[in-house]
Amino acid sequence: MHVTKAIITAAGPAQAHLPLQTVVDRTGAPRSALELILEDIFSAGIQHIAIVISPGYEEHYRRAAQPNVGQLEFFEQDHPRGYGDALLRAQPFTESEPFLHLVSDHLYVSRNEKSCAAQLLEVAQREGCPMSAIQPTRENQLGQFGAIGGSPVARSSGLFEVAAVLEKPTPTIAEQQLIVAGQRAGHYLCLFGMHVLTPQIFDILGEGLSKLPNGKSLNLSDALHALAQSNRYLATELNGVRYNIGEKYGLLIAQLAIALSGKERDYVLTQLVELLAHR
Repeated sequence: MHVTKAIITAAGPAQAHLPLQTVVDRTGAPRSALELILEDIFSAGIQHIAIVISPGYEEHYRRAAQPNVGQLEFFEQDHPRGYGDALLRAQPFTESEPFLHLVSDHLYVSRNEKSCAAQLLEVAQREGCPMSAIQPTRENQLGQFGAIGGSPVARSSGLFEVAAVLEKPTPTIAEQQLIVAGQRAGHYLCLFGMHVLTPQIFDILGEGLSKLPNGKSLNLSDALHALAQSNRYLATELNGVRYNIGEKYGLLIAQLAIALSGKERDYVLTQLVELLAHR
């Protein structure tokens, strides 16, 4: 599986502004959150990126993406019908090839020399099938993420055969349908906001959209669940952490994680200790 393109979905009403916010990177330089997402993708060797945006946001995203705007193509999601519908808008960009997909409301912090996107691509290319990144997540955070059920792949640490994907399940539903052998009690394998997908996902999304009742949204988790029923579809843990910047204090927590992994770690720790001391 050779992946040369990526799609970022950023058209949700609550998401559109999130990648435009300023974050201080590991070197201490102020960057837009969008720049950090793009950097993760570029470090994986991908140079062609589509971004699905809300109408009227293209100029904002062009400014936030500098100096990489020349490598971007924009698609607008007018009359939006959900996350899955947003992904469908960029289907022509993929030219029927596998692609990397990222959400726009997550920032990623790798714990080794490879970016999270590079780690995911490496596993997907080795296994030759659709692949989602996952992260063990406490059950009190299930309302923020999609989650998978399945079974560990023999002799492959951190790799799972996906049997089910549910969008933001309740703890009760997760306990009934998403228990995966080897996980700590009260933890589930939740989506990381990063996938390697094949063109078949568009067929599934297109069929779902054609049957979607008025007023309903097309979500990606349902399409991934359908994919798991008919194809080999895997999930893998990465050596890194995702931070949802759309949640309360999400950007603050992501900023702290980035700072503590950077060159000014000692300074940031000192400031945190002083803040705690003066509570």
